[in-house]
Amino acid sequence: MRHAISGFYFIGSYSFCKYISIQLVKIGLLSDTHSYLDDAVFKHFENCDEIWHAGDFGNMEVADKLAAFKPLKGVYGNIDGADIRQTFPENLRFNCEKVDVWMTHIGGYPDRYSPHVKREIYTKPPNLFICGHSHILKVIYDKKINCLHINPGAAGKQGWHKVRTLVRFCISEEKIHTFDLIEMPR
Repeated sequence: MRHAISGFYFIGSYSFCKYISIQLVKIGLLSDTHSYLDDAVFKHFENCDEIWHAGDFGNMEVADKLAAFKPLKGVYGNIDGADIRQTFPENLRFNCEKVDVWMTHIGGYPDRYSPHVKREIYTKPPNLFICGHSHILKVIYDKKINCLHINPGAAGKQGWHKVRTLVRFCISEEKIHTFDLIEMPR
């Protein structure tokens, strides 16, 4: 479900007004569940319109539970088996509202992008680049290519991370905004 924000906005004097209607999409973003899906994820994402998973689901059960809850977009990660790889691509490029989104599991970071994305990210950069793998939550704006980079960290228990993390944000027209960075105890 997409949300419409609408209303009258007065500019200058009250003799001129403009009606504006904006579509708003609320996204719940996670990665690296490694076969563990905390019930708290459903609480944190209950008001989201879509869930995006940046790889390392761990098993199909995690993907099925998320897809039964909200529309799901995802990519496979390096630990995912054939069932996940047959269901989800390695790279997913799509538009959400007017935002060009590229999601992959192993993508690197600004100035240190992975070899398999480096060429395209510099020649045809997205507005939003999402990856997982590192288990480190990061939100970085890459000024060189005018691209927001998000790694949601790890939502699962496997790995060396000290806290489990999720990200919520909104997209309206070409804007990416209203971030919530969520920590859950390990």
